[in-house]
Amino acid sequence: MSKTVMIVDDSGSFRTVVKLALQKAGYGVVEAVDGKDAVGKLNGQKLNLIVCDVNMPNMDGLTFLRHLKTTGAYKFTPVIMLTTESQESKKAEGRAAGARAWITKPFQPSTLVDAVNKLCV
Repeated sequence: MSKTVMIVDDSGSFRTVVKLALQKAGYGVVEAVDGKDAVGKLNGQKLNLIVCDVNMPNMDGLTFLRHLKTTGAYKFTPVIMLTTESQESKKAEGRAAGARAWITKPFQPSTLVDAVNKLCV
């Protein structure tokens, strides 16, 4: 059975790039347009990993991450933040909230797939 990754990003074109890279690597993909949409899709389905942007409308990535870590079924789901944010303060905030990796856009799809392969449970 393939592993499932949720992509949370407000950019449709960006979600498509990530989705194609992950599907090519054999992963199933669930898409969400922002943190609020992602929360609505946390319906008990098994997610092996989440790739999440930081800056999004409605609910940003760090708020979503903090919510996720309080949700029993997803408390231990690894999260990779994929964002244009590169300041140490944001990265520290991400680590404190529970992010397992931080990849800065623009990025190489192979770099993301490598990180997903390492962290996917």
